[in-house]
Amino acid sequence: MKEIYLDNAATTKTDPKVVKAMVPYFITKYGNASSLHKLGTEAKNALEDSRKTIAKYINAKPEEIIFTSGGTESNNLTVKGLALEKKSGHIITTKIEHDCVMNACKWLETLGFKVTYLNVDGEGFINLKELEDSIQHNTILVSIIHANNEIGTIQNIEEIGKICKKHDISLHIDAAQSFTKVPIDVKKQNLSFVTLNAHKIHGPKGVGALYIRKGIKITPLSHGGGHELNLRSGTENISGIVGFAKAVKISSSSNVKQMKKLRNYLIKEIMEKIPNVKLNGPTGDKRLCNNINFSFQGIEGEAIGALLNANGIASSTGSACSSKSLEPSHVLLAIGLIPEQAHGSLRLTISKYTTKQELDFAINKLVSAVKRLRMMSPLMNKLKF
Repeated sequence: MKEIYLDNAATTKTDPKVVKAMVPYFITKYGNASSLHKLGTEAKNALEDSRKTIAKYINAKPEEIIFTSGGTESNNLTVKGLALEKKSGHIITTKIEHDCVMNACKWLETLGFKVTYLNVDGEGFINLKELEDSIQHNTILVSIIHANNEIGTIQNIEEIGKICKKHDISLHIDAAQSFTKVPIDVKKQNLSFVTLNAHKIHGPKGVGALYIRKGIKITPLSHGGGHELNLRSGTENISGIVGFAKAVKISSSSNVKQMKKLRNYLIKEIMEKIPNVKLNGPTGDKRLCNNINFSFQGIEGEAIGALLNANGIASSTGSACSSKSLEPSHVLLAIGLIPEQAHGSLRLTISKYTTKQELDFAINKLVSAVKRLRMMSPLMNKLKF
C-alpha cells in the first residue's frame, strides 16, 4: 500500500542531502567540539560554520545563535530564562501558543509572575491595540507564535515588533513552523528571541536553535561545562547541527511557492467536494504555505484520520504534541469553535515532497471517509456551521 504523508507540521522527512552531510560526523569526524585535538577542532569548526549559516539566514550575528535540542527547549529557555533573570514581572502571550509556551507561562504564574493571554479573532490573529493596551510598567516579554502549528495563521510580526520597540520590551517569536517558509529578519522585525528547529524543515530531530539578541541576559536552565556561551551546557550534537545547517542551505523559495500552490488546490477541492465543512484559519498569504485545517460537521476528526490511515494516508487532528489528548484543541476553541466543532477537525500539512497525485488520492479517500462517517453520525443534524 502506498504511503502518503500529510503530517509535515508534526515532522518532516529528512532530506537525503542532509543525511549525507551528517554521516561523517558519526563515523570519521566524531570529535567533541570542546576537545583540543584534531578531531575536536574539526567538530568545533563544523559547529561554528553551522552557527554562521543559521545566523545569516535571519540577519543575526553568529554569537547570537545558541544551539538546543529543539523548539520546546528553545521556548522554555526564552520564557523561563528571561523571567528567572528578571526575578519578577509581567509577560504577554496569546491563547493560541504551542503547549510548551503555554505551560511555561502557567508554571511562572505559580512563582508569582503575571501573564496576559491575548485573545485572537476567528482567523487566529491578535488585535494590535489589545497588545499595546496590555503592556504594563513591569512587562518583561511579549511571546508570540509566528505561524500557528494548527491553523497556519501568520502574525504581523513587523507591526508587533514596532509596538515592542516603542515600549522597550523584548519580543520572542516561536518560529518553529515558519522558519524558511516566512521571511525572518531579526533587525527589521525588532526581535529579541527567535525559536528555530530542524525537523520541520527536512532536518534531523533533536536539534534546534535560539536567537538571543546580543546584550540580553537570561538565566541558563542547564548548568555544566559552559557550552554555548554559558547559556546551554551539554556536549553539542555536532552531526545534528551540521544537518540543521544543511537543511537551511538547501531550503528554497521555489519549494514554498509549490507548497502554496498545492495548499490552495487541496483547500479548493475539499471545499467543492465535501459539504458542511469549515476552513479553520486564514486564506492566502496570511496562511502558512503548507497548512490546511478543516472542521467537518457532525463527525470526529480522529475517526476521519483512522480511515485515512487505513488507506496509507498520515494526517493529524492538531498539534502532534497534544493530539493524543481527549481535550479539544485550545487553538480551535480560541478562534470561536465549540468543542464539538473542534473535535471534528483534521489537519493536513504538506511538504516539498508532496505531489498533486498524492493529494488527488487523499482527497478521494477523504470524501469517502466523510460520507461513510456521516451516514453513521447521530450529530450530523445537530451541529451547524
